[in-house]
Amino acid sequence: MRTLVIGDIHSGLQALEQLLQVAAVTKEDHLIFLGDYVDGWSEAVGTVNFLIELKKTHNCTFIRGNHDELCLNWLKTNEHNDTWVLHGGESTKKSYADVDNATKRRHMDFLENLENYYLDANDRLFLHAGFTNLKGVDHEYFKKTFYWDRTLWELALAVDRTLTKDDNKYPQRLLRYKEIYIGHTPVTRIGKTEPHNAANVFNIDTGAAFKGPLSMLDVETKEVWQSDPVASFYPSERGRN
Repeated sequence: MRTLVIGDIHSGLQALEQLLQVAAVTKEDHLIFLGDYVDGWSEAVGTVNFLIELKKTHNCTFIRGNHDELCLNWLKTNEHNDTWVLHGGESTKKSYADVDNATKRRHMDFLENLENYYLDANDRLFLHAGFTNLKGVDHEYFKKTFYWDRTLWELALAVDRTLTKDDNKYPQRLLRYKEIYIGHTPVTRIGKTEPHNAANVFNIDTGAAFKGPLSMLDVETKEVWQSDPVASFYPSERGRN
């Protein structure tokens, strides 16, 4: 059994389907999705439907992303959110335009039951964005931090590579877990096109919402698989570009 971690999908269903084929995913694999299933491309409804069905046949862990919470809030309240609309929410609203109430309820149930984080038996932490409490995720006071924080990734990038872990200046947050897997902040912002490792943090978001591919990583071997650039599946759309 492989443990495979998948970056932010942002409604790029066709890229996800290709990625699962490229990686030859089987029912024996454990698939850990890092969140942000919606907002970006036009297939928000199709993506959530696909993931719900995938859970029935595969071993899946679904982490909550900030865009998933924003979408859930809109589905529950129909409240307008300018920021959400400008950052991918408009395409999601259009995707749900002709969806029946039963489907919406099923999707709300899926989004409400996402996990804030997953910690495996090998002390590897999986979450969408980050955490701030030096004692770890169990002590985090503001739960939204798990899917909104960017400081963990900024910290990992800023760590002096010559600093040893037994140095008292080494960041305590990065000593809490063996490895940490996140999405949320595209690595394309630092000029990367594949999942990037900084300190013990692995960022799997390769900009699928923009012009990058969707990526998957084997946590044991660190082998990487990628789809074609997600934008290539939706040539008439802008995504979040």
